Amino acid sequence: MSDQFSPHAPHKADEQKRGPESEDPEKDVRLTRKEAELAKKEAELARKEAHLFHKEAELARGKAEAAKEEAEAASTEKEKKQEQVQELEEKIEAAESRLKETGEAEEAEKVKAEKEKEEREEREAEEEKPDRKKSREEIRAEEQAKAKKAVEEAEREKRQARAEAQKAKENARKNAGAEEARQAEAHRERNRKKARAEARSAHKEAGKYEKMSPDQALADLSSDSENGLSDKEANKRIEEYGPNTIEEGHENPIRKFFSFFWGPIPWMIEIAAILAAAVQHWQDFGVIFIMLLINGLVSFWHDRKSSNAIEALKETLSPEAQVIRGRRKKTISAKELVPGDIVILGMGDVVPADAMLLEDQHIMVDESSLTGESLPIEKSDGDIAFSGTTVKQLEGKALVTATGRDTKFARTVELVEAAEQVSHFQKAVMRIGYFLIGLTLILVTAIVVVTLWVRGDPWEEVLLFALVVTIAGIPQAMPAVLSVSMAVGANRLAGMKAIVSRLAAMDEMAGLEVLCADKTGTLTQNRLELQEPVIFAAEDAEDLIRAAALTVKADSQDPIDVAVMCGLQSYNGRKSLDEYNVVDFRPFDPTRKRAEADVKKKGEEFSVAKGAPQVILELVEGDEDLRNRVSQKVDELGEQGYRALGVARTGTDGNWRYLGILPLLDPPREDAAEVIRNAQEHGIDIRMVTGDHVAIGRQVAGLVGMGQDIREAAEIFEEEGDTQIEKEVLGADGFAQVTPEHKFNIIKNFQKGGHIIGMTGDGVNDVPALKQADVGIAVEGATDAARSASDLVLTEPGLGVITRAVEEARRIFGRMISYATFRIAESLRLVLFMSISVLAFNFYPVTPIMVVLLAILNDIPIMLIAWDNVKTPKHPVRWDMKRVITVASVLGIFGVASSFLLYWYVRQQMGLPDESIKTIMFLKLLVAGHMTIFLTRNTGWLWERPWPNLWMFLALEGTQILGTLFAVFGWLIPAIDWKYALGVWGYALVSLLILNGVNVLTYKLTGWRGKTAA
Repeated sequence: MSDQFSPHAPHKADEQKRGPESEDPEKDVRLTRKEAELAKKEAELARKEAHLFHKEAELARGKAEAAKEEAEAASTEKEKKQEQVQELEEKIEAAESRLKETGEAEEAEKVKAEKEKEEREEREAEEEKPDRKKSREEIRAEEQAKAKKAVEEAEREKRQARAEAQKAKENARKNAGAEEARQAEAHRERNRKKARAEARSAHKEAGKYEKMSPDQALADLSSDSENGLSDKEANKRIEEYGPNTIEEGHENPIRKFFSFFWGPIPWMIEIAAILAAAVQHWQDFGVIFIMLLINGLVSFWHDRKSSNAIEALKETLSPEAQVIRGRRKKTISAKELVPGDIVILGMGDVVPADAMLLEDQHIMVDESSLTGESLPIEKSDGDIAFSGTTVKQLEGKALVTATGRDTKFARTVELVEAAEQVSHFQKAVMRIGYFLIGLTLILVTAIVVVTLWVRGDPWEEVLLFALVVTIAGIPQAMPAVLSVSMAVGANRLAGMKAIVSRLAAMDEMAGLEVLCADKTGTLTQNRLELQEPVIFAAEDAEDLIRAAALTVKADSQDPIDVAVMCGLQSYNGRKSLDEYNVVDFRPFDPTRKRAEADVKKKGEEFSVAKGAPQVILELVEGDEDLRNRVSQKVDELGEQGYRALGVARTGTDGNWRYLGILPLLDPPREDAAEVIRNAQEHGIDIRMVTGDHVAIGRQVAGLVGMGQDIREAAEIFEEEGDTQIEKEVLGADGFAQVTPEHKFNIIKNFQKGGHIIGMTGDGVNDVPALKQADVGIAVEGATDAARSASDLVLTEPGLGVITRAVEEARRIFGRMISYATFRIAESLRLVLFMSISVLAFNFYPVTPIMVVLLAILNDIPIMLIAWDNVKTPKHPVRWDMKRVITVASVLGIFGVASSFLLYWYVRQQMGLPDESIKTIMFLKLLVAGHMTIFLTRNTGWLWERPWPNLWMFLALEGTQILGTLFAVFGWLIPAIDWKYALGVWGYALVSLLILNGVNVLTYKLTGWRGKTAA
């Protein structure tokens, strides 16, 4: 504090003016005491000021913490928090300045008042005695010292408070800056998800709006039907609810690529590569590594070819929307819509979000993409128009009630994400891999223990032989051979107008047992067709149809109008319309539920109307008998699955007459009955799935020769207990009034029952079920979303290609079973023969390069098995690993026995050197191994049809001859004489005939001979 405002400065100045001190000691003491009290008050003021600074510092810390929390809340608050921190700094500085100014001003006023008072007292004290001057000076000095000490203490506390305040400001800046930079990204994502979750939680009640009136919904969403939301409020809500899009994660392609190097077969190949590197056999390492890379690349390529169903669903969202914002109509991106927006839906628009029609608004919406319902649905005030549907007629204003992931449309996406199936083919390959891994590990462990610890062989030699056994046990080319087999079949199906989008589905089609066929557009023609008219007051059927046709606009694309005009065409009555002049046309109005026209013909004037039968009945002043006849006929037609259309016309008296009823039906496809019969002959049970009424489903089922026990899906899934639901699903011939969730759960229940199931579909409503099914089939004309989710895409109408695809898939399956059995048998033959040779005879029968040559010469030509001739089973087939492993084990063990017999003969009886024995054993394993494929390709004798494909036969025999040349001329392996090579061929042929008998006997004893199940 400066001297000019010090409480002691006036006293010093006064003393200079007065000269000698006052002579009155009592007055002097009182003055000194007052000075001391003033100093104490000043000290107390300083302490309070320091305390205030402490409080300000705490406030700064608190606000700094608040700034930190706000920084964590969302990245969008970053600038606001920085401003708050700046404001905090300014406030602290302002508070300091204000406190300083206030304190100094108060001190100045107090000092001035005290100075005046002291001057008065000192003037009075001058009259008193001077003998007490010394005492006053002592007392005053003591008091002044105390006051000075108190002031210094207060100044020290004030400085400390200011330092703490400054530190608090620096911490605030630090926390709002560096801390934010460190945590903002993580907290932004977390808070965004939290906000979205809260928004979705609130909007999971989207169904509540279906129970509200438009006014109640507007109030609930704080919106205005005329003005809409303000831009500021819309921006606030998009932060809360997120954009009107369907978001999903995308797997990193690099991570996806490396995932194909994880699994039983890749593990074995990788172990072999590690062992080859450990013993520095770089040639073997290179061959093994290339095989591993090829398998991974092939798998990755086929996976990348698969389409993303969710992405296709996103693309079906309307890109733009007309909205009222801030009293103005504007066009915005559909992703910017938020709950509470007022949108304008016009004819042809795709509804961009779930929206409630406001009062006095009416539209006709095509919901076939969601429900499968073939006719447009009327939507009026209070009804919800769902995202992804299409406005077919009229225009209206609607209140957005749900966006993005909260829409009914997006719940379909959630089902797609939930759909996950591991194919039976993948399971079979995994089981083969695990079987061979287990066998190889057991034998390698036994070899290492015996040779390294029991016999004390050099570890390099032991490790090298472990590598040989591992390579021998690996079915290196199995994924590639099986993929090629399926790819060849897929190419053949492409020529049949069926595109395979997932190769593993070829395996599933072979075992297809149940096919859930969507009715509309699959079993039927997806168009209404006029049936036999019901005549009341019309002259004849042509008169009735002509009256209805007069209410049809010339360019109308409405399915009912098209059916009426086509019906009139069949009566050659279209030309007769030229005689009529439509004076006034009133199109279909959802409030009146009818279309009308005023017509003139040669001076005669009358009106015609068509619409719902009961609505038309209200126009007619008929007797009770007419009403009963109409109601009875409508009920009969409904029970038979027909849609009914009433027609009326005014007479000369101006009164309406009920002309009759036009029944309408979506007729079955011409080939539907034949396709269903053919599928049933192939062991495929077809079940109908439709969004239409139960009666319509039964009508169509009867026309195409299917079972007519069609059940309403909602009734089935209202049953208690999963077991009861599964029983109801498996027992029904078909399902009506299904939702996407129903279709999805129908597929799941068939799969729980152990069935391999297929699903046909064409719309967004079919996507979850198509994705979940073992075989999803998109029919001709399907949406992008349906095609993306499917395994098989048909490019021509009807289901006839499905049975042809199933036949091809069963042939492919036969080839894969043949190869899998051969591959397991060969692996057993090699690893058992080599392991027993080392463990029992302490002899290494083949070298590493021989094993690599066997792998190459065995697997590459056998890829031609994809073109082999096989029988076509008449019933579904499946992987039966018990059968495969049993047959392969019998063939493998017999091969091991025949190898040891040959080994004993050439070693003990012929006394050949070890190098020649190894080459002989190599040639025997190659020739006999190739011949084994002729046994695994069928269950009968070698000479039974179908005979092997010529090119496969030539390729196998060619590699056998090539291997013989390697042995005779000593290419990469020790050479042997021609007589030994020919002897091996003769031995292999005799073994083949004996093994063929063993194979047939195995099938006969196990009861598998002649069965189609694999």
